[in-house]
Amino acid sequence: MSDATVGEGFVGEGPVGDGTRAVRAGLPEPVKHEPTLPGPVFAAHFHLPGEVTGPYSYGRDDNPTWTLLENAIGELEAPGRPDVETLVFASGMAAISAVLFSQLRAGDAVVLPSDGYQALPLVRAQLEAYGVEVRTAPTGGDAQLEVLEGARLLWLESPSNPGLDVCDIRRLAVAAHAQGTLVAVDNTLATPLGQRPLALGADFTVASGTKQLTGHGDVLLGYVAGRDAGAMAAVRRWRKIVGAIPGPMEAWLAHRSIATLQLRVDRQNATALAVAEALRQRPEVTGLRHPGLPDDPAHTIASRQMRRYGCVVSFTLPTRARAERFLAALRLVEDATSFGGVRSTAERRGRWGGDAVPEGFVRMSVGAEDPEDLVADILRALDESAR
Repeated sequence: MSDATVGEGFVGEGPVGDGTRAVRAGLPEPVKHEPTLPGPVFAAHFHLPGEVTGPYSYGRDDNPTWTLLENAIGELEAPGRPDVETLVFASGMAAISAVLFSQLRAGDAVVLPSDGYQALPLVRAQLEAYGVEVRTAPTGGDAQLEVLEGARLLWLESPSNPGLDVCDIRRLAVAAHAQGTLVAVDNTLATPLGQRPLALGADFTVASGTKQLTGHGDVLLGYVAGRDAGAMAAVRRWRKIVGAIPGPMEAWLAHRSIATLQLRVDRQNATALAVAEALRQRPEVTGLRHPGLPDDPAHTIASRQMRRYGCVVSFTLPTRARAERFLAALRLVEDATSFGGVRSTAERRGRWGGDAVPEGFVRMSVGAEDPEDLVADILRALDESAR
């Protein structure tokens, strides 16, 4: 894994560590007697006499609170790259939809992961209804290359959710660009501190800020960052047409939360590896996946392109009933969906019906609890669920 603490500096500066960057990202220039991070701007409209000039005119188009958050995310996803534009959305799915529906037309082909987020089949159905050809292949083994020919857009999810497979983003981006195909990467599981898809060759990096970016389970948010001005103009236009905008309070909460991103990520990722290492000792646990495990199938590629391996661990217990008993026995882990929060969560993923996983498959999101306490709770719950 590459150095996880040192990154490129802000424009005109030397190297800056991830913690420094997260704490200071997107802050405005200091003004005497003004707060370091201004509060949310609640405005549907702005004073606008005469000709329409300046950045803010109507609340569906832009908002000063969004601007600060977009600057912050841009500094994390693409440090030192003022040409990269970032746009925030009401949710991760709003961001995903904005890229897909702004870039694709009837007759185009798009390649999606067959093992990606469970809402992608819904997206597929809508794309096909609009006359877009949808091809799918698994994330692992760079299998999407096999169905890439002639596609307008390649959509990657690495690590994949919930199976935690990884693909070689740089290799896929080179192959895609050689034939004029755009590349988008869902970076939700990795976060910008774990992986920077734009630096690996992607045209878009997309994520749900609902997850580890904000980390407290109290904000719905999404974002798109891109390096092509024309493509991002289309994404911005889609946001305006659909109105998939975040509220100013959500944007402010997200920006506030980013300040602790490096602290949370480092703690959660280290504990996730400790949990995975404890689970690998249990005979009832099969299919254990975490990219940080040296013998994980994704470890070699993940170590080349990821700076941190993530806070999610997935594994399978022998039966649905065993998995449900295990989840019920946990005391420090909430039975809830989503991931990336400071409080650990886990769920039997098959209950949603959208993922091709065994009935006993568990996706666990490791929080910021003390590692020893969390591991002890998990091992105790495994023992109790065996009875």
